[in-house]
Amino acid sequence: MKIIFFGDSITDAGRNRDDLEKQSALGYGYVRAIGDRLLGEAPDKHVIYNMGISGNRIVDLYARIKAHVWNREPDLISILIGINDVWHEINHGNGVDVERFEKVFRMIIEDTKKRLPNVQFVLCEPFVEEGTATCPTDERPERYELFKEIYDYARVVERLAKEYGCYYLPLQKKFDDAVERIGVKYYIPDGVHPNVGGSALIATEWMKLFKEQIDK
Repeated sequence: MKIIFFGDSITDAGRNRDDLEKQSALGYGYVRAIGDRLLGEAPDKHVIYNMGISGNRIVDLYARIKAHVWNREPDLISILIGINDVWHEINHGNGVDVERFEKVFRMIIEDTKKRLPNVQFVLCEPFVEEGTATCPTDERPERYELFKEIYDYARVVERLAKEYGCYYLPLQKKFDDAVERIGVKYYIPDGVHPNVGGSALIATEWMKLFKEQIDK
């Protein structure tokens, strides 16, 4: 099975973009953790590509989907996107509002299915926690509340998964519970980018979905 992981910096995680055959091409985040498990169990059964690019919004994914996804003809596309659509608006006024987010996400799914009728999708829930990059400041005490708009984007992702028959991977509550249990620094210190603990959390949930529903 050929699997492409498509998204922003959470997916990218410092991957080697120059040589996709190197182990470092999977990055150092959740894609690498998934790759270690899938390829460790059956190295001849799966091909995995990390096509995350740091800073991407939903519109950036659509702009590069032909070169990075369609041309590789994957069997499964896993998408995690949304936080930059909110974050870029908060910091630079260059975000993507939730209505446009939904419109472009629909285009990604529908246009991909036209090109690759048998392709399957895993749509991952975008998430946020209160960390060093998202916490309130003296200048902007409402800052974390603005980041919570990601919940609206998450509802869009869940609705699209149901509408188009895609697999849906919920993550927000998993992070909430983990952070409440032992603290944000062990999973997602800046509130956006998972560390080793957070990447392992995503990989564990993704693998559970994959084993139980996809690779049966």
